[in-house]
Amino acid sequence: MILNAFSMNCISHIQQGMWTREDTRQTEFNSLEPWMELARIAESGCFDTIFLADVMGLYDNYKGGSETSFREAMQVPVNDPMLLIPAMASVTEHLGFAFTSSVLQAHPFTFARQLSTLDHLTNGRVAWNVVTSYLPNAGHNLGFDGLPPHEERYAIAEEYLEVIYKLLEGSWADDAVVNDRQKRVYVDPDLVREIDHHGGYFDVAGPHLSAPSIQRTPVLFQAGMSERGRDFAARHAECVFVVGSSRSGQALDNDLGERADSNGRGRSDIKLIGGVAPIVGGTEAEAAAKREEYEQSLSLEAGLAHISGNIGADLGEIDPDQPLESFRTERVQGFIKNLLDSAPAGTRTMGDLIKSNLAGAWLSGSAEQVADELERRFNNGLDGFNLTYTVTPGTFIDFVEGVVPILQERGLVQDEYTEGSLRKKLFGSDRLPTTHPVAEFRY
Repeated sequence: MILNAFSMNCISHIQQGMWTREDTRQTEFNSLEPWMELARIAESGCFDTIFLADVMGLYDNYKGGSETSFREAMQVPVNDPMLLIPAMASVTEHLGFAFTSSVLQAHPFTFARQLSTLDHLTNGRVAWNVVTSYLPNAGHNLGFDGLPPHEERYAIAEEYLEVIYKLLEGSWADDAVVNDRQKRVYVDPDLVREIDHHGGYFDVAGPHLSAPSIQRTPVLFQAGMSERGRDFAARHAECVFVVGSSRSGQALDNDLGERADSNGRGRSDIKLIGGVAPIVGGTEAEAAAKREEYEQSLSLEAGLAHISGNIGADLGEIDPDQPLESFRTERVQGFIKNLLDSAPAGTRTMGDLIKSNLAGAWLSGSAEQVADELERRFNNGLDGFNLTYTVTPGTFIDFVEGVVPILQERGLVQDEYTEGSLRKKLFGSDRLPTTHPVAEFRY
């Protein structure tokens, strides 16, 4: 069972409003020490990675603007996740680091060098969460007239990855670095080649400026759940962050397995990662009391701003006391259906349900109960979990001290790390397999 500590280099990530509490370090995000502390905690619990989310724009459509996002620190201010990794790597030995970067935000030649640098500095412990962006403000920030259409963003992503593969895998031979002081030869120039890529979106001559790292290409994460996103994941991804995992793990397992097979890959080549926000108590009652207390700190306004950006519709006029069943809209039918499915009919208002869904996946109970539910989801098709914090690092400490020992005793999570790169820990090899499309571009 893969365990990732899910966070973001900002004040308020998923559960909006919790930053106002005294028992969380969210407002200290500008400092390195809290991140180094988190890395130590995650490694003490034998977590596989710290998974860092990111956005390149504002949630700016709630009530027609971004004021609520700024006021509530709702994913703004937000800093670059990549720059945290060397500091966290310096105080850990085995923990992996997955970070999010959009194919729209950096030229692939520049980004390839950043990937190689991070993989070198961490001794092969880096993963890249490939995203195509969804906030219109990100498109305006990055030189587009808003966001390119959904299908075009994935077309860009396909070519972007092709360039990355050519640079990381195809530009340098494995033995290009000679490092011979006597002959005064560090790199054999005959073993480095240009990639000479000319495509619809990018022209890159090469060669890659960095020598090959342990993994060459970092472990590839992906989170798109649209039809096009699933096709992309089945072709490229090694770890797929899935939504709705508590109810639909088996269906997603079957779906992605079929898509992977059609791309010449096996289901074992892809790990499905569900999202969960654990609230762990010494007893069920203690956890319930903690959850009730947390609910008082949640911000409905910030939650609505977050959801408005996610679904592309302004929920600013919503009545929090309105019965859920009476809410009608042409824009967000899937969203409302998911909320209806998560509560008994006629029992919740829009305000109740939005507040309870700010985490998306709160799971509260005793350590034994939380372990039982994770085991159930694991047996239902998921390979692991992104663990979202309610307070940090307290949520992770509670999980490491309470739930991890139970899962270890059941043989469901590792109780010590294997040696080697992140990919070797997860899949048994430093390099991507020959069934992956990267093989087409290798030196």
